[in-house]
Amino acid sequence: MPTSSFFDDFETRSADQREAEQSALLRTRLAAITTAPQDWRDAAAEVKTAADLVHLPVLRKSDLVEWQKARPPFGGIEIGNVTHVFQSPGPIYEPGALENDWFRMGRFLHAAGIGASDTVQNCFGYHLTPAGHMFESGARAVGARVLPAGTGQTELQVAAARDVGTTAYAGTPDYLKIILEKADEMGVSLGITKAAVGGGALFPSLRQYYQDRGIACLQCYATADLGNVAYETPAMEGMIIDEGVIVEIVTPGTGIPVTQGEVGEVVVTSLNPDYPLIRFATGDLSAVMRGQSPCGRTNTRIKGWMGRADQTTKIKGMFVRPEQVAALVAHHEEVNKARVIASRAGEQDVMTVQIESAGGDADAYAQSVVQLLKLKGKVVVVEPGSLPRDGLVIEDQRTYE
Repeated sequence: MPTSSFFDDFETRSADQREAEQSALLRTRLAAITTAPQDWRDAAAEVKTAADLVHLPVLRKSDLVEWQKARPPFGGIEIGNVTHVFQSPGPIYEPGALENDWFRMGRFLHAAGIGASDTVQNCFGYHLTPAGHMFESGARAVGARVLPAGTGQTELQVAAARDVGTTAYAGTPDYLKIILEKADEMGVSLGITKAAVGGGALFPSLRQYYQDRGIACLQCYATADLGNVAYETPAMEGMIIDEGVIVEIVTPGTGIPVTQGEVGEVVVTSLNPDYPLIRFATGDLSAVMRGQSPCGRTNTRIKGWMGRADQTTKIKGMFVRPEQVAALVAHHEEVNKARVIASRAGEQDVMTVQIESAGGDADAYAQSVVQLLKLKGKVVVVEPGSLPRDGLVIEDQRTYE
C-alpha cells in the first residue's frame, strides 16, 4: 500500500527506462494476441518499440461493436482474471475486476491525497457501466473505505456522508456541488476535503467553488474500455499519462502521429495483460505538453480533454468524415494537410477545401475532392505551415440560431 508521495517507483522512472520496460511489455502483449487476422499478427511481430505502433491500424469503437456482434461478448478475445462484465452504449461489453487495481485508478486517487484514513463516497454508477467499480478498485488500492452511493437521492447522500464521516468524494464534477448545496439547505456540515472526479468537464469556476469550501478537487481522464489514461496531480499542470498505457496523439481520421504539441486524437494502447487494446481510438482531442511536471512524476503530460475528434459534418445533405480528408491528403504526395470548411451563402451550404501544399494543380485537387469527398467544393491552395495545428480537419462555421 502506497505511503510515499508517489504511488510506486514507476512514476519516477527515467524516460529511457520507461521506454525499454514498456516496449518489452508491448512485445509480450502483441505476441499473446492469437485471434487477430494473420496480416495484423505479421505486422505486430515487427513492432519492437512504441514508435513502431504506427504500422498497426487504429482500432475504433465501431470495430469493437461489430466484433462483439459476431462473437459475443468480447469479439473472440480470450479474457482471463475477470470477475465482472460491464455494458456501455453501443452496446459494448467490457471485462473488469476489482482486485489488483485492474483499472489502474489507485494511482490517481493517491495523487488526489486519498488513502487509508479516508472514507470515499463513490457517486459513480454501479449499474451495468463500470465507472463505480473502477473507482472502487482504486479506493481498495490505496486502502480507503468506500460508501457505494451511486447517483440520486440527494438527501440520503447528505445523511450518509454525515453519518459515516465521508472525507472524500468520487463522481462527476458537478454532482458534488448538488450534494453540498443540499447539505447547506438541510443545515448539515460535511467533512469532505478531497474530490476525485471524472466523466465530465471540470470547469475552472467549479474547481474554485470547491476550493473556496476547502475541498481539493482533481480530475482524471479514463474510459470504460481502457481504465485510467491520465490524471492530475496537485501541481495541476496538465494530466500525467498513466504508467499502464502508451498514448499517441494522431491526426483525426488517421493513425499518423502529429508533431509534438499539436492537437490531435488520443489513441491509447493498453498494456493490461487480461484485456490488451492496441491503438484504441478514444475519439477525444488532446495535445502533449513539453517538459516534466513539477510534482516529480516523470511521464509525459497531455493537456486533458480538448473536444471530440469525430468531426463528421453533413454538407449539402452528404456526410463528410475525417477519414475522407485523410484520404485526400494521402492521395497527393506534396500535400501536407487539408481542412474542409462548411459555411453558408444565402440559404445554401458551401464547402471550401484548404490544401496545404508547396505548389500543385488546384484543378487536380478539385477532381480528388469530388472523387474522395463525393462533393464539389472550392479548393484553396495555401502555403505549408499556414493551416492551424488545432486538431480540426473539418470546421463547421455555420450557425443554426
